[in-house]
Amino acid sequence: MEEHSHLKATLNTWQLWGIAVGLVISGEYFGWSYGWASAGTLGFLAVTLLVATMYTAFIFSFTELTTAIPHAGGPFAYAQRAFGDTGGYIAAAATLVEFLFAPPAIALAIGAYLHVQFPGLAPRNAAVLAYLLFMAINIVGVQIAASFELVVTLLAIVELLVFMGVVAPGFRLSNFLAHGWAGHEHLTLHTTTGMFAAVPFAIWFFLAIEGVAMAAEEVKKPTRSIPIAYIGGIVTLLLLALGVMLFAGGVGDWRILANINDPLPQAMKIIVGASSGWLHMLVWLGLFGLVASLHGIIFGYSRQVYALARAGYLPAVLGRIHPRFRTPWIAVVAGGIIGIAAIYSDNWIRFGGQPLTANIVTMSVLGALVMYIVSMLALFRLRRCEPVMARPFRTPLYPLLPLWALLCAVVCLASLIYYNRLIAALFTALLLLGYLALRLGWRKKRHAV
Repeated sequence: MEEHSHLKATLNTWQLWGIAVGLVISGEYFGWSYGWASAGTLGFLAVTLLVATMYTAFIFSFTELTTAIPHAGGPFAYAQRAFGDTGGYIAAAATLVEFLFAPPAIALAIGAYLHVQFPGLAPRNAAVLAYLLFMAINIVGVQIAASFELVVTLLAIVELLVFMGVVAPGFRLSNFLAHGWAGHEHLTLHTTTGMFAAVPFAIWFFLAIEGVAMAAEEVKKPTRSIPIAYIGGIVTLLLLALGVMLFAGGVGDWRILANINDPLPQAMKIIVGASSGWLHMLVWLGLFGLVASLHGIIFGYSRQVYALARAGYLPAVLGRIHPRFRTPWIAVVAGGIIGIAAIYSDNWIRFGGQPLTANIVTMSVLGALVMYIVSMLALFRLRRCEPVMARPFRTPLYPLLPLWALLCAVVCLASLIYYNRLIAALFTALLLLGYLALRLGWRKKRHAV
């Protein structure tokens, strides 16, 4: 019989690093090039470097919370301890939006890659098949899932290095610099505006690395493995992001790579031609990066849903563990249903003149930024209210690093809301409806006692 129980600690440091990088590495394959459309190569590079400092400061700060409170709920657990149930709900709901909306964007990119090889296969149908496959792998067992994640993450890193090597002979810095400020040769007020609009696509380079926190209960030595995985992960991702962006932008007219789902194959096509074996190899191996993130984020959202159900924030059935595989299988399935619905939801999520993928990315980033803000506030509060709490890892340069992460997140959130008001309104409505439903459930429980 199924029942609530604790998850089993089986993950080692390398597997955790694989999860950290794998969660995010699809951001190097697609999504970021939309930032070129509004900010240009140089404007987007500046935004990316600023966002990288935010993530570096955030990860050093977040690691303190993750090692002090190793809980599958991650940000929800930290915010609940710092601010009570309402604070816990805000962090939980924001994290759910981030982790439930990122997978459909990644699945759509997988569909676009497969469509290049099989024109008769509709991208959305391929996206759904990918969802179902990796939901099944996540249900079968955490060791299988984590080992698979590590392998595909390593293959994805190798493939990004291969991409850089193949296009390197055609790289010209002049190509990257041309029209680099949103179509202008120099920084202008219009370019500055475009840079703010490009914020969500710079965040996409690093989005979801915090999902490592949701595996904390399943790590053998969390106080040692979590800091190494986080810090090693952010360094790996930053180097890959800069390399991919520079090489893709230097192979020709970068403007033809903006607003598409597969910038790397298209960049390589400029150098090697449409019939080259290198191009076909990139399409196939490029899937590893997308697969690593889709698989990793399914792992992350399932643990978040499981933890929230266990804490009474979601229906209890979502917190059940499979009697054989010891995984939160109902949480995996429930999140998959939402993601698959998003893939076919143009009518309610495609607005503002942006492609469907860009809007899904924006929704996911909104959730992430709200969670980052709440997490940094929780760090400050717990430092003040619980000074003697065991902290195996303490944030260096405290309070400067968490303060910088908080400030950057607030600025990014403000710009995101300003340039995506309809999506921000939908995001706010989802959080408010969830909170009202939760309060109603709490009231019924109190009356039943």
